[in-house]
Amino acid sequence: MEDDRTEITAELVGDRLIIWNIIHSQEVYKMGFFGKPVGIPKPKDHNFNAPLTLDLFEGLYLLEKRIIRVVDREGREITPEQLLRIASRIHEDFKSKFIVYRDLRNRGFIVTPGIKFGCDFAIYEHGPGIDHAPAILEVKKVGDKIDAPDFIRAGRLATSVRKLFVFAISDTKNDDVKYLVSKWWKA
Repeated sequence: MEDDRTEITAELVGDRLIIWNIIHSQEVYKMGFFGKPVGIPKPKDHNFNAPLTLDLFEGLYLLEKRIIRVVDREGREITPEQLLRIASRIHEDFKSKFIVYRDLRNRGFIVTPGIKFGCDFAIYEHGPGIDHAPAILEVKKVGDKIDAPDFIRAGRLATSVRKLFVFAISDTKNDDVKYLVSKWWKA
């Protein structure tokens, strides 16, 4: 079925991709909790009856993996390079964050937006609804400073939500990531 997966089509609509085909939506979601079924905030399983929305991180990742194809509203195919350019105009530091997203997904983690935790990503070992995200992550670029206020904010945030806090240092020149993990404990 590897070659058949490229028939899964996602349409670029604003800052989202939508898979309109319900069977394809279920299949993509089942692959690793990609996307959100429209109108279903917390799906209990992959047997939902709704289109699937993907954010641009998920969409570019799946496009690079040749799991989906992406088209615009007129049905014209969008390449990974074009989608990266589009996403970079919409999201600040998209490429830096995408390098981290891709690295974590390639390592087998489930990665979701971390906005509700005040960071870039939440990281799951098994997936939302199965386990709680053990870590939250903020992306920094090579050359960015991480100073005392950053660590204090990270510590306060991590302890308030009972999670590890990870700084991911993204190197866009080499598509490389280094991780700095902080664990907080009571004395």
